Order: sequence, then C-alpha cells, then structure tokens
Amino acid sequence: MKDFCSYLEFTDEIIEDIDTTVEKLGPCKIPSSLKLEPQCFVKDEARITLRVNYNYLKEQFTQNKETPSLELAGPRPYIYFDPSKTKVGIVTCGGLCPGINDVIRSIVMTLYYSYGVNKIIGFKYGLQGFIPKYKHEIVELTPDIVKDIHTMGGTFLGTSRGHQSIEEIVDTLERMNIQILFMIGGDGTFRAAYKIKEEITKRNLKIAVVAIPKTIDNDIWLVSKTFGFDTAVELACYAIRCAHTEAIAVPNGIGLVKLMGRYSGFIAAAATLATKEINFCLIPEMDFDIYGEKGLLAELEKRLQKRKHAVIVVAEGAGQKYVQKDLPEYDASGNIKLGDIGKFLKEEIEKYFKEKNINVVIRYIDPSYIIRSVPANVEDRIYCGFLGQYAVHAAMAGKTGIMVSYLNDQYVHVPIKEAIKRRKQINLHSRFWLSVLESTGQSSLKND
Repeated sequence: MKDFCSYLEFTDEIIEDIDTTVEKLGPCKIPSSLKLEPQCFVKDEARITLRVNYNYLKEQFTQNKETPSLELAGPRPYIYFDPSKTKVGIVTCGGLCPGINDVIRSIVMTLYYSYGVNKIIGFKYGLQGFIPKYKHEIVELTPDIVKDIHTMGGTFLGTSRGHQSIEEIVDTLERMNIQILFMIGGDGTFRAAYKIKEEITKRNLKIAVVAIPKTIDNDIWLVSKTFGFDTAVELACYAIRCAHTEAIAVPNGIGLVKLMGRYSGFIAAAATLATKEINFCLIPEMDFDIYGEKGLLAELEKRLQKRKHAVIVVAEGAGQKYVQKDLPEYDASGNIKLGDIGKFLKEEIEKYFKEKNINVVIRYIDPSYIIRSVPANVEDRIYCGFLGQYAVHAAMAGKTGIMVSYLNDQYVHVPIKEAIKRRKQINLHSRFWLSVLESTGQSSLKND
C-alpha cells in the first residue's frame, strides 16, 4: 500500500514555514553500545529536505535562507543516557488500533537487547496510570513478558480517554525516577505529550518524551501513514466485499458500509481503491447533498435502474450537517460526539424508495470496532517494529518533545509542537482523490 500512502499522494500538500528544530536534553558523551559499522550510525546533521512551494523556495534562495528539512532518525554514535542507570516508562492512550502491542514489544526488545536497558515499566490504562487516585498497577516489561503480545489485538497496557493533571503526571515521573517516557497515541495524546514536556522543562528535569503516532484514521500531520492503517483498510475491504456479495444477490440490493474516519476519510478512500466495487464513497472532507435531483438518493436510483445493485461506503464523520445535534455533546477527550450517519443514510434510503414504490434490500454493515481490535497484519507489524526501534534510538540520544515519523520514504524526527498544529486530511484536488472518483464513477453529489 506504500505507493498510494505517500504523504504527498494523499494530500498534494505544500509543507513550509515549520520549525523543525529538535530539542535535546544535553550533549551526547557516552559511546553507543550498538555493534554497528560506522556508516550505519546517523549524525544529527543528516536531514531530509521537505517538498516546498516553488515561489517559497525562490524566496528562501533570494534571502539566503535554508530550505525546510527534518532531522533523519536512526542510531547515534554517542548517546545521552547511561543504559545501566536508565529507567523507562511506556504508556498507550486513546482508542484501540492494530499494532499497538507490536510497538510496545519493539521498544522493549530494542531497549533491552540493543542498549542493555533493563528497567522498563508500563503504565496501565493511559494517562490514568500516572494519577495516584486511580490506583492502577504498573507493569514490569521484560522480553519474556512482551515476546508474544504482538499476536494479540488491542493494547497490553490498556488505555483510557480524558484529560489528566499534567502536574501529577510529571510528579509521578519525578517520583519514580523515570528518564524516558514513550507515549503511543494520536492527536490528543500528542497534545498531552507536549504539555508534559513543557512541564518537565519548567522544572529543569532531564526526562525525554518521545511520541509514536497511533491513529487508525491516518490523520496525523507530517506522517505519511500511521501504523494500523494498512490493517484497517484490509479488514474494511473484507466488509465491503461482503456487502457487495449481499447487494448483487437480490434485485435492487444496496450494500452500505460505515467505516472509521472522524475528520479524515483515508480508510474509506483507500478501501474504495483497493476493492473496485464501490459506487459511492462519502468522506468528511467532501460536502454532498442527499436530496435533490443531483443528490445521493437520486444518483443511487439511477445506479439501481442501470445495474440493479449498488455499494456505498461512508466514513463516520461524513455528512454531519444532517445528523449533528444543535447543541453538540462531547466525549471524555473533548471530541464532539458524532451523529450516526450510517443509520441515518439507511433510514433515508428506505424512506426515499418506499415513497417511489420501489422495493430495495439494504444490507448495513458497521465493522469499526472489529477492525480496530484485531492484531496487525504483516506490513503493519514490520512498520511498527521500525517505529519502536527509531523511537528508542531518538530517546537514548536525549531527543525530547518529538514524534518519530515516516515521511516521504524516510524515518525522521518531527517536533510534537508542529505535529499538533494541523490535522491531515484528503485534498479533494489531489491525484489520490481523483483516483477514487475515477474508480467509483460518482458525480459531485451537489445540486449547485
């Protein structure tokens, strides 16, 4: 899936005016214990140039400024932390996603076998694990304990949503003498990670905070592809094929599949390209009409007249103008609770064709919680392994306040403060979305 998961292929986005400076706790003076050839080590001067707008590049050249670039990830010849005295914490936050356990395993194995760090603990149930009042136990993490967790879905450490006291979290890190904290999560986790790093800096503590991007929606900015996405698309395709089979089995059969994607429709769009059986792909980035002569219902009727069946895929965040409450409700993480667009579409389709006295059979499938709970597939497992390894290399070298990212075919260090500035979404004028439209043959679904 690498070809169409390229960051630029998804977004056609111009990256400019970002601060790519990576913070360090101090100079690295300890020779690395890694038994590598000299050319395998990476120096901090090694950087990857970002794609920028031509006019911006011309301006940079005229003003004798450097083109934006990111620090290349990888093992450093000298490290900041003494492995024999280093204590590490790992926490997983937010929703479930295939591959979390693979990342945990990779971090533990790399710390233990590559660097000789043997004091590794896991905080249970997300950020609650740092707060004394919850009384969650901590878990000692060793190779024997984590060696098989990659075969399981979910997260070995558990998770939770909701805000917790940043001061209490840092109190716990200080009290337990933890030097490195790995945080596996998405946008909300990253915002917490940045605040934790800021509080650590304010207290003049030498604690590294390194984040690994996790979101099944693939919507983190400055990341080509988040882990678990490939697995999600693969499982989504299975659900879509089932919906297609059901649709073609009866006259005027309609397969309707709702997939995850609150603000970004990457899973729905990628599954559309992968299956070739979808006639309508609805994502949060696009505005579409349900009613009217050019709306979804009218176009669906034309499709049934022509082919006697249809398959619709809708991301959970699509069409919220039809289902969002006037006074929105919020979940524990502060996200607006979405209206159920899948159920709404099913009811509106039934109503529309009943009024026209046309018999239709709708098969509605929502595999969301099945998809996010399964173990990672082969490609995601490999990817998670690399993310964990590069995160450890960065942390041992004293990097802090960073996200380990895979961007334009390279593993790089991205400051967390930049990663949380925006959300990655599909550019409706990109080559990627054009390919989706060519695959489905759908119109704009707009009356104007």
